[in-house]
Amino acid sequence: MKTLIASALLLAAPAWALAQTASQPAGKPAAQAEAKKSASKAGTKPVAAKSAAAKSNKAAGEAHRVVAKASPTSSRTQLHSGAMQVAAGISAAEAALTPQELAIAENVYTGRMACELGAFVEVEADAQSPGRFYVHGKGFRYHMSPVVSATSAVRLEDQRAGAVWIQIANKSMLMNQKLGQRMADECMSPQQVTVAEAIRKNPPPSLLETPVAK
Repeated sequence: MKTLIASALLLAAPAWALAQTASQPAGKPAAQAEAKKSASKAGTKPVAAKSAAAKSNKAAGEAHRVVAKASPTSSRTQLHSGAMQVAAGISAAEAALTPQELAIAENVYTGRMACELGAFVEVEADAQSPGRFYVHGKGFRYHMSPVVSATSAVRLEDQRAGAVWIQIANKSMLMNQKLGQRMADECMSPQQVTVAEAIRKNPPPSLLETPVAK
């Protein structure tokens, strides 16, 4: 009896060992897959963190560049604004003509005037700045203001350009003091033509003539 039991055990042992050997490969892939899955999960977090940090650094860099670009523009805007304020202040100062200067402006002849040598000069009132005039012709254009003179002549000046317009009873002339030359002479409005004709017909006595004793 004992001999039969021992023989049965000997016959069952190889089958059991074979079953154990066959069952081991089936477990290893599952364990390996689980290990890889865990490793993958563990490795994802650092990569995501690095990606988020990179995006944050990129956004910070973009913001810095925007601020750097905006700063010079802001400075130029401030400079432009300051220049405009200064220009406005100068314009306001120029706009303030005295009553005496305004009185001179009322006597300025306007319109197109023929001058000697076929030239012409046109005097036009500045509608935006009462008391001032545009004096222009071929190759020039001046913005002039009345100036108080020691003589009875009407005098307009463009101080920036150095141009001067002098008007007397029978004629006007345009000079450029910076260039040191007379640009137009013997310019006459219709009123001056009338005065010039009257002077021609009845010339005033010469200062060199001595009265004849009676």
